[in-house]
Amino acid sequence: MDGTAHDDEFVELLAAGDATRGEFHCAECGYGLTVARTLPTCPMCAGGSWQRVDWSPFTRAVHAAQVD
Repeated sequence: MDGTAHDDEFVELLAAGDATRGEFHCAECGYGLTVARTLPTCPMCAGGSWQRVDWSPFTRAVHAAQVD
């Protein structure tokens, strides 16, 4: 999955201040971070919406292989 939504997919957004853990990208600028407590306001664009990133141990390796 490339992180983009298609017409038939629902993308769950979480808000700054939500208690959660995992890897997220800012819905406005794409800035990525990993949290273990509470989502902050995006430090790059001050956005408040976050999209969870599907994570697996091989996610970055697969993406890197597709880019090359």
